[in-house]
Amino acid sequence: MGIATVWRLGGRGIVAARRLPMGLRPASTSASATSCRAVLLPRFGGPEVLEVRSDVAVPDLKPREVLVRARAVSINPLDLRMRCGYGRCIFEPLLPIILGRDISGEVAAVGASVSSLDVGQEVFGALHPTAVRGTYADYAILSEDELTVKPASITHVEASAIPFAALTAWRALKSTARITDGQRVLVIGGGGAVGLAAIQIAVAAGCSVSTTCGSQSIDRVLSVGAEQAIDYTAEDIENAIKGQFDVVLDTIGAPETEKTGINLLRKGGHYMTLQGEAASLADRYGLPIGLPAATAILLKKQLQYRYSHGIDYWWTYMRADAEGLHEIRRLSTAGMLKIPVDKVFPIAEVQKAHEVKQKRRVPGKVVLES
Repeated sequence: MGIATVWRLGGRGIVAARRLPMGLRPASTSASATSCRAVLLPRFGGPEVLEVRSDVAVPDLKPREVLVRARAVSINPLDLRMRCGYGRCIFEPLLPIILGRDISGEVAAVGASVSSLDVGQEVFGALHPTAVRGTYADYAILSEDELTVKPASITHVEASAIPFAALTAWRALKSTARITDGQRVLVIGGGGAVGLAAIQIAVAAGCSVSTTCGSQSIDRVLSVGAEQAIDYTAEDIENAIKGQFDVVLDTIGAPETEKTGINLLRKGGHYMTLQGEAASLADRYGLPIGLPAATAILLKKQLQYRYSHGIDYWWTYMRADAEGLHEIRRLSTAGMLKIPVDKVFPIAEVQKAHEVKQKRRVPGKVVLES
């Protein structure tokens, strides 16, 4: 099938399509889809497989969907893993797909029933991890609940670095662990985007935060509110940290970090890792076998740690959360939530941007400008 056919999804048309960008017209079920530039992943592999095409069709909007003119999109570790084949069991039959989860831009059109956003507003947000049509495009489609108004105090580049990482941290700390004022939180791997977001969300909630990170990130994690930063390359974490914690968020998920995190939790505490096995087992054995196997592993670990340590054990992941996104916007507006951007590329140089991110040549976020 041609690219236009792949992306010509049915819809109920675009409403409130005023102030549309030049060249974009309201779509309808009888009209041809409007095309735009986008980065396609036609097959799994290295950065070289990414293709920038100018004729990728924009689907019609469904109810509660929003068309966003992208100004900046950030690159997440998930994008690199998906490019290499992570989630193959879901995405391979749908290739070519568009990568990208974060976005900052302007509302170009809104679907029926959208009530909180208007055409022309500057917005930022993030797609669910399993979305097939991502944000590496001039125009992206997100649901109303996946977007909020961008703070005027930050740029599109700055805004695009925040939502996916912050919503991942929010899901773990607020939705799962339900952190409260006065608790002690340990973030394992605080130097990455999710770790930095978690530190700031926990500090804003009144928690005392310790973190582990590499030597190059010590100053950065302390600057956003961590009370203690342990260089895991030079210190023994369990010996360096005093006392126990109410909550441990492990962004690394290696066997040794899991062991450390569990040992540092007090009874009744929450251990959460970003490295659940659902996707990897589904890729290895297929969805019918892999997902039940992952569920069984999670339940086994939950029972094991509840019995042996008296703690709650969870795999955590990002999901759309209107309440969380609203709070992330509030913290960002107040200057209490920032994710550093260390490199910006035009979207046409997406291969180079992925290479830089993959080789870890910069410690902070890499962003594509559209």
